[in-house]
Amino acid sequence: MENSHKGKTGLRRLINATRYSLSGLAAALRYEDAFRQEAMLAAILVPSGVILGTTGLERALLVGSVLLVLIVELLNSAIEATVDRVSLDDHALAERAKDMGSAAVMLALLNAAVVWLLVLAG
Repeated sequence: MENSHKGKTGLRRLINATRYSLSGLAAALRYEDAFRQEAMLAAILVPSGVILGTTGLERALLVGSVLLVLIVELLNSAIEATVDRVSLDDHALAERAKDMGSAAVMLALLNAAVVWLLVLAG
């Protein structure tokens, strides 16, 4: 059975998807401290990665590793918001979901650090 909210196609779907994505970014910037901090860091690191990378591959690795942190943080925030929407009660599965999301962000940050170290160390 199809979802009745999925009826848009073509250009209308693209416009709606863009609007929803921008709304999600705005919400993350407004409500998520960690995302704001990582976005400010990305505002410095992305241009730095473009400048410091000597090849297209190096630039892609430096910039991509930083963008991956933002992507994972958005997913972590979505997990946390969903868990909190379902219940604010302490529950082992809720804690596990939030901890796993946090671990994913930590691994993305570690990945970015390793990529930057390896690329810049040459």
